[in-house]
Amino acid sequence: MNHPDCIYKTEKEKFKAICDEIAKLYEDKRPVLVGTISIEKNEHISNMLKNRGVLHQVLNAKYHELEAHIVAQAGRQGAVTIATNMAGRGTDIVLGGNADFMTRDMVSKLKAQGRVVNDEEHKEYLKENRLIVQKEHDKVVELGGLHVLCTERHEARRIDNQLRGRSGRQGDPGSSRFYLSMEDDLMRIFGSDRIRIIMDKLGMEEGQEIEHPLVTRAVETAQRRVEERNFDIRKHLLEYDNVMNRQREIIYKERKLILESADLKEHSYQVMEELIEKAISTYMSKELPPEEWDQEGLMHWARFKFGIDISSLEMNSLTHEETLDSIFEAAKKAYDEKGEAIGKDAMNYLVKTVTLQTIDSKWKDHLYNMDNLREGIGLRAYGQRNPLIEYQHEGFDMFYQMVDSIKEESMEFIFKLQPIGQERVPGVFDSSKQSFIHTQKSALSDADKSKERPPMPSRERETKPETYKREAPKVGRNDPCPCGSGRKHKKCCGK
Repeated sequence: MNHPDCIYKTEKEKFKAICDEIAKLYEDKRPVLVGTISIEKNEHISNMLKNRGVLHQVLNAKYHELEAHIVAQAGRQGAVTIATNMAGRGTDIVLGGNADFMTRDMVSKLKAQGRVVNDEEHKEYLKENRLIVQKEHDKVVELGGLHVLCTERHEARRIDNQLRGRSGRQGDPGSSRFYLSMEDDLMRIFGSDRIRIIMDKLGMEEGQEIEHPLVTRAVETAQRRVEERNFDIRKHLLEYDNVMNRQREIIYKERKLILESADLKEHSYQVMEELIEKAISTYMSKELPPEEWDQEGLMHWARFKFGIDISSLEMNSLTHEETLDSIFEAAKKAYDEKGEAIGKDAMNYLVKTVTLQTIDSKWKDHLYNMDNLREGIGLRAYGQRNPLIEYQHEGFDMFYQMVDSIKEESMEFIFKLQPIGQERVPGVFDSSKQSFIHTQKSALSDADKSKERPPMPSRERETKPETYKREAPKVGRNDPCPCGSGRKHKKCCGK
């Protein structure tokens, strides 16, 4: 049974009414579950109940194993449990208690005393506890079942319904009630004005409560406003994330294509053709007369990107399509020659490695730039512009610039990099060792020189340096000098 909400003017009055009801139910031996929204509220109610002498358990979602045990026994007679939203979730509250947990506690106490409990004894204890739980269950059902007492409305009605649903489980009876005040966060921000007017019209006094369906509907309206606001926030956040999701799909699709392709020659041809077409439109724009074309810039670009010389082309007499075909054929020829020189497999590995590394590097920089753009895009609202639209436009401009830079840099590295063999490159410290090795090889190859080489001395023939032995006694630094000068040794001959 869900009782109507009780609303008070101040939070102090609300907590006093909550403790009064808990004390009354505690005297009736009816189990009570008190739901709060924070640990501070838990501790506050716990201190008030201690002053009244009400035994209770406090759950703050800190000790999960212990809290599961407490929640399992929260349905026993006279049990008062104070819990936050997350405390004890996943454990059903059974009226009368849980026989399995009771047996487990009994066995643990016996083991602590040094007694060994076998399987037969364990079954006997479990059977006895089930009888005790069944008798206690019948008594709790007669009292009305578990009563859920909620100290505050949550921002989402879903959480309130979950808390209410802790009572009346498995066909057993139960009840619930919410206690509110005008100082609660939800009422203060979203619903206090309308309800305060109702309280003033009714002439509310201190300690007096409102219990009316009209007030309950007003509270639900306030919750609905919060839910709509949170929904708009999540929707707005999702719209921003969709921009990055579309870009991420394109990048991951390209990476997958490169990873799974056995031969990337056609892919490289396509990228080269796009780059050449873009360069021709930049240096030899159709909107400009032929006299203003930058042919020297195009030649320098082709030499820098692909290492090809196109100075022999008569660009003034060629159309854009013919110029594109000529430069493209020269680039293809250079690409094929490099592939033949290093091998097909090595060329494919080179293209794949360079392209993937370039994509990963550029993509990480792009993610960082997009985060910076998102942080300051909200200021566009001051200029009467929609920040989301601005973020979409600038985000896609940055993305296409990144794609162009990936194509240019990857092609440039592919044409400029030259793979080396698997032979180890000598290091700086290997020069002396290599000269010694070459000397030994040349000596071994020459039979005459090897005969003339003197034999290596054995360890027995090696002479050890003799240890120096002092004949005269050692003179200290402050002793008189042996030369007879009368001064200290450190200031005369011992300098």
